[in-house]
Amino acid sequence: MAQELKTQTPTPPVAPMPPARMTFEEFLEWADEDTFAEWVDGEVIVMSPVSFVHQNLSDFLAALLRLFTEAKELGLILTAPFLMKLDVRPSGREPDIIFIAREHSTLLKSVFLDGPADLAVEVVSPDSQTRDRRDKFHEYQMAGVREYWLIDPSRKQAEFYLLGPDGIYASMPVGEDGIFHSEVLDGFWIKVDWLWQDPLPTLMSVLKEWGLVK
Repeated sequence: MAQELKTQTPTPPVAPMPPARMTFEEFLEWADEDTFAEWVDGEVIVMSPVSFVHQNLSDFLAALLRLFTEAKELGLILTAPFLMKLDVRPSGREPDIIFIAREHSTLLKSVFLDGPADLAVEVVSPDSQTRDRRDKFHEYQMAGVREYWLIDPSRKQAEFYLLGPDGIYASMPVGEDGIFHSEVLDGFWIKVDWLWQDPLPTLMSVLKEWGLVK
């Protein structure tokens, strides 16, 4: 009689808890490609899993930005969990999306951006309100991130900020037609209502509105 074989579901590995404090170099050694965590002034902040709405909207924006920047040869789009290292606090943040202009490509290292991105985008989650609107807002401003977008799907609210010559963020207007035009990405525009559609617009429909395809 054949012996019944019992299979066991492998237990997924548990990520080790980070030490109470560590240097940025130690943080890079501790974290791996699947670690969603930020390093802030020696402390590690582990990120909570994101919702489908958050991920879907972040992917939509990243795809639009990547298609536009590639078509115009403006630079590079990267997404979390890629780190942006800032010296002002200091911190190693993971914006949902960053744009690095071609002329600043020397800041790009193998596993992090060594300095401020030209554009940082945060899709706000319920547990990241304070972090995105207060902590990161001031860090990105002080570090010189030229444009900062806060996209809040739960409130259907989009805020866009441009760094002024005085080093202070100023709110960027959305036109009466509901269209936002970026200053950092020359020629880039979106209809803010796109961000709240369910389902989101197809990439092809946006490319047609931009005139990049027929």
